[in-house]
Amino acid sequence: MKKIIALMSVASVITTALFAFMAFLVRNDQLAPVEEEPLPVIEVAQTPEDSKVETKPKPVLQPPVPPTPMPRSNMAPDQVSMDASFDYQPAAIDLGGNAALTVFSGTPDSNARPVVQMPPKYPTEALSKGIEGWVLLAFDINAVGGVENVKVLDAKPKRVFDKAAKQALRKWKYRAKLVDGTAVIQKNLTVQLDFNMET
Repeated sequence: MKKIIALMSVASVITTALFAFMAFLVRNDQLAPVEEEPLPVIEVAQTPEDSKVETKPKPVLQPPVPPTPMPRSNMAPDQVSMDASFDYQPAAIDLGGNAALTVFSGTPDSNARPVVQMPPKYPTEALSKGIEGWVLLAFDINAVGGVENVKVLDAKPKRVFDKAAKQALRKWKYRAKLVDGTAVIQKNLTVQLDFNMET
């Protein structure tokens, strides 16, 4: 108990000393009074009188001259005969250095017109092992040109490139075949996707 009373008296002395020291620090009777500088006087000059404004007459715009029509000739336009048949030849397409594409011609796919052809991605496992091959696919083209019902007919080597070839073919777009002005579905088309590391 005596220790507590002794500690409390020491704490109160220290606290009183701190307050006295802070009051000494805050006191500003030692500072010289700050003299206020006079504010600068800003003179506003009068603006000169406005000069007379001269108005110019507006120019008269002439209406534009209409172009003279071209004389019509009495000659009949040339008759152009159009052959609606389309003979699609096999095409080898370079697909960016890791895969090539060969499209077969023939009766089932003679009307197929590819518009967008996405190259297949070379499978990393086959690429690391140096495997090359091809996949023969069968597919249908719907009325809007999309690829449907993709099936693997044959492949060498089996099941190595099948998934990559099917994924790539599903992204292809074709121009729809028109019969009497109406888009029709094309079935049983074939395409071979080649996977070559040298190209």
